[in-house]
Amino acid sequence: MIFNTFRQIKKSSLVIIYFFIASLAFSNTEAQIKPNKEIKGVYRLINENLDGYEICIVDGPLVRQKIYPEFVYGGNEQRYLFNPRHEIWIDNSISVEEYRYTVAHELNERHLMAKFGYSYADAHDSSLRLERKLRLSDLNDAIVHEAELPKVAPCDCDSVKEIPELRDSIKLKGIYLQTYAVREGITIWIVNGSVVRRDVFPDFGFSGNDLSYYFIPKNEIWIDAQISCEETEFSIKCELNERQYMASGEDYDTAYEKAIKEVNKLREQKYKEAMNKCPIKIQKLKERDIGTGDEK
Repeated sequence: MIFNTFRQIKKSSLVIIYFFIASLAFSNTEAQIKPNKEIKGVYRLINENLDGYEICIVDGPLVRQKIYPEFVYGGNEQRYLFNPRHEIWIDNSISVEEYRYTVAHELNERHLMAKFGYSYADAHDSSLRLERKLRLSDLNDAIVHEAELPKVAPCDCDSVKEIPELRDSIKLKGIYLQTYAVREGITIWIVNGSVVRRDVFPDFGFSGNDLSYYFIPKNEIWIDAQISCEETEFSIKCELNERQYMASGEDYDTAYEKAIKEVNKLREQKYKEAMNKCPIKIQKLKERDIGTGDEK
């Protein structure tokens, strides 16, 4: 009787151990097939399409916090495996002054790694050299442009001069940094906003156009170099709209209010577009040191 009871206890113990081991095996299998972690809210704006790539402004601090702590300025899928294909990521922490250089850097880096199998280090160094070439070219263009400009009145469209000691016409100096784009026949210039506020007009904000400020030359829009790359296109759109209303006879205040309302609609639309992007899947391997070299 005692012997049979012992056998039953032993048998029960073996069953319990079996189910325990089986549950561990199932748990491990479940962990192996568990999908990669997904991170939402990475995208801020789809800023433009360039050379077949979406240039996406992403939440840089979020990427550093939840995906890759060393992410700065930008990224592409050849370097970062969490960066979807056909997308160039631009950190929303950077200024508009750095935007074009960063986009050029990432496109060049990606091309060298994808087509020629460059290492990341070599592709990165090549892209830094490209950046410097662009920076020097922009500096030269800015100097030449400034030298060719006539003197301007240091006041706004209401003839308000905020620095009384200035002459009625002044020569612009140290203002221009780079050409950003040409839209609707208007040249968009990135300017040194701090110098504008110090030497020309203290109340110069994020941006301005030639009809709202008399110190901005004809057919130009100025964008303060200190604003974020995320805000840039909204500022440009606001200035283009405001300028169009003023050209048709609207006063500045009315034109500004109308332009702001239109930009707010655009802002809502662009943020909704970004929200519809798929979450980012986090893989175990997050970066690549050697390009694939498989792109023909």
